[in-house]
Amino acid sequence: MKYEQILYDVRDNLLTITLNRPEKLNAFTGTMMTEMMDAFDRADRDDDIRAIIVTGAGRAFCAGADLSSGPDTFDPARVDRPGKKSAVRADGSIDWSNEETRDGGGRLTLRIFECLKPVIAAVNGPAVGVGVTMQLAMDVRLASENARFGFVFSRRGIVPEACSTWFLPRVVGISQALEWAFSGRVFSAQEALAGRLVSRIYPAGELLGAARALGREIADNTSQVSVALIRQMMWKMLGADHPMEAHKVDSKGIFVRGASPDVKEGVRSFLEKRPAKFPDRVTKDMPSYFPWWSPRRYS
Repeated sequence: MKYEQILYDVRDNLLTITLNRPEKLNAFTGTMMTEMMDAFDRADRDDDIRAIIVTGAGRAFCAGADLSSGPDTFDPARVDRPGKKSAVRADGSIDWSNEETRDGGGRLTLRIFECLKPVIAAVNGPAVGVGVTMQLAMDVRLASENARFGFVFSRRGIVPEACSTWFLPRVVGISQALEWAFSGRVFSAQEALAGRLVSRIYPAGELLGAARALGREIADNTSQVSVALIRQMMWKMLGADHPMEAHKVDSKGIFVRGASPDVKEGVRSFLEKRPAKFPDRVTKDMPSYFPWWSPRRYS
């Protein structure tokens, strides 16, 4: 796919995805959603990519949904996207199983949720609406001092999207999630740090360097298969109803991975006091029990 609204840059095993509509403060569109999902697909197929950084071009991370269509922006039947009308039956009722009813931000965060690579958000500026909810499926959020955040949905008469009602309470706790979502106010990077939405704050000129340093630490020292499994184990267990579910998956991982070339190299390199060179690859060496969950369908 040729990208029009994002940049895709791989250097030294790190992929940087840059939202690239700086003249529109990187406002989110259907095109951007499709391109970002394709970028994550590409990254999972590329064993040379060990971590993904997502940032914005210019002074914003993402100003939320593109509101250039005015009051009809969120109307599923507006005339410039007639395909959406197919979800509305002749009698006016809605066919909720129709794919056209799906929220675009949710499609993106679900794709990020399934990613096999660590995902680092480098929030360089304002991030509101989908600009912040898309980050919730990412693993680590680092912010510039210039960053601002806002779950502004209540101030637009709409509701949170991008699966954020699942992600946000798990990231920051239910009370903080509700305060930000109820008020819809825009808040500072310092408040985001205090509320555990972001991990660290940096001067603007140091943000990408810090994100790359974290990516390098992962790329230089870890097994890519281990990291892929850890990512899915942690995220999937957030929805488990008992620690026994974690024990089942942990046990499979320890049993199967214990005999892998990666583990032999990891132990040998530790004993020999040298950096490890892990041979296993995500595209061909994931264990036979992976994935251990059944795919979820929208219908």
